[in-house]
Amino acid sequence: MNDKLPHRVRRRAMTFAATVAAIALAFPLSANLTVRKFYPDDPIWTYPAPRNVESAAFRKLSDYYEFLVYPLAPPGQLNGRKPKGGGKPVYYRARAVNTLGEVPASTWYENRNYFHPMSKEQIQAGPGNRKPPSPNGKWSVIAAKNEGVTPGFTIRDEAGHTYLLKFDPLDHAEMATAADTIGSKLFYALGYFVPENYIVHFHREQLVVDPKAKLKGPDGKSRGMSSRDVTSILLKVPRLPDGRYRGSASFYIPGKPLGPHRYFGTRRDDPNDVDPHEHRRDQRGLWVSCAWLGHDDSRDLNTHDSLVSENGVQFIRHYLIDFGSTLGSASERPNSPRSGNYLFSWDQVAAQVFTFGLNVPKWARAKYPHYPSVGLFEWKTFNPETWRPEYINPAFHNALPDDTFWAAKQVMAVTDDQIRWAVDTGEYSDDAARDWVVECLIQRRNKIGKAFFAKVLPLDRFRVDGDTLAFDDLGVKHGFYPARAYQAAWSAFDSQSGATRPLPGSNGLALPAAAQSASAGEYFVARLVGDNPEKDIQVTIRREPSAWKVVGIERGWEGKSKLHFAD
Repeated sequence: MNDKLPHRVRRRAMTFAATVAAIALAFPLSANLTVRKFYPDDPIWTYPAPRNVESAAFRKLSDYYEFLVYPLAPPGQLNGRKPKGGGKPVYYRARAVNTLGEVPASTWYENRNYFHPMSKEQIQAGPGNRKPPSPNGKWSVIAAKNEGVTPGFTIRDEAGHTYLLKFDPLDHAEMATAADTIGSKLFYALGYFVPENYIVHFHREQLVVDPKAKLKGPDGKSRGMSSRDVTSILLKVPRLPDGRYRGSASFYIPGKPLGPHRYFGTRRDDPNDVDPHEHRRDQRGLWVSCAWLGHDDSRDLNTHDSLVSENGVQFIRHYLIDFGSTLGSASERPNSPRSGNYLFSWDQVAAQVFTFGLNVPKWARAKYPHYPSVGLFEWKTFNPETWRPEYINPAFHNALPDDTFWAAKQVMAVTDDQIRWAVDTGEYSDDAARDWVVECLIQRRNKIGKAFFAKVLPLDRFRVDGDTLAFDDLGVKHGFYPARAYQAAWSAFDSQSGATRPLPGSNGLALPAAAQSASAGEYFVARLVGDNPEKDIQVTIRREPSAWKVVGIERGWEGKSKLHFAD
């Protein structure tokens, strides 16, 4: 698709069949062409089948670039940044959303637990539980790395499946492997694509060196590998009392590896990648999910693009990978007490300079129980609104209140039981450590809901029951607020021209008389407000032949009317 087309046209191209989209792109647009707001197929819940990707190149990103350049000049189109020529700061609305503000299923994201509550078996399976390494057969070591505190192997089991085998640091058994496994289950439930991670236990005798195996040393160079190298590497990882080793086996993601994706811009070799990543709602909202799990290493290098083939079409699917730096773990060691803050920011420097170092940050006052298998994870000082990853993330920076509400409702939909089921997959041997992780996740989840639901009217799951507009008040449902009353002002709406006609005397949730006698295809809008008129929701309904259908939701928040949006 042509990324130069206006946003609304590009959004509509997503909703049509591939043929219609191709025609729309083939002809120039008339300046007088009116783009209607709603179409008969709205709201769209699934992207059209992806266009074929003939070829795509592997790319390698620089860790140093993220660390050194991002703090000085963050890339991408950032909300609140002033244009080069001067003027008001510019803001960008979320992209890759349907007319309800939801994220349609795509090569980036699938709607899972919020709309289809997952069973214990589904939560614990995550992206799959059918391909763990064969527990009794030999595992061929085909590559390894020896640098760092927690080295690892690439192995192939007797079924021919390939895995990345990772370990815990010597003094913190279970910490990184549990985090990596639990993180994959929860991010999957939240809708993202992740690898299949398994906790495995094995004896040294199960590992045999492939004759072509290579070892990557501290200098970054590879050489031939021997059985002695395997033994030397295993000396750096914990060993169970029965002599076995524990690891996290990550099943290799299917398809051709293409390297990581960025949290800004698009891939030039992917014709399906039309929305800048910093504007995608699923990427903006990922900030909230990462805050929940303490995934402070959420950067470009911990993503993965794969060229896959389904139904005769090649396309690129986008994954999140490597969750060893979650839940109090930093993979090679317990996480830093300052986790949840940028490694460097000018604001932090200024705060220390102007207070002569006397400003004690809140994270420095946090208290952690002594659980070596967990690391440093807590909830009492956790502030979801101020939480930041180690590196500046353009998509996270761009999150607006409607983005964080969308993400917070996904997090809040993960129940206490589902959290326990997911944590059980980490196989903690210390019940107290397991219970602490569960408590932290529950409390952090609740803080997220309370913080981000307050930014907007937290109403959702709109529907028409009989002749009344109905909804779920998520703030009331989760116990954050007492039951509240809302006013609704109704208007007739012309989807083709965008014109509205207020319907006097209709200020409740009951459908106005004009709507009750409407013909199929007619639209009506209800503007709902509570105590704060700036926090409003405009709900558009359309008369279908035999029922009403909610086709549009637009959320307002305090200060939104003062923002200058690019589109």
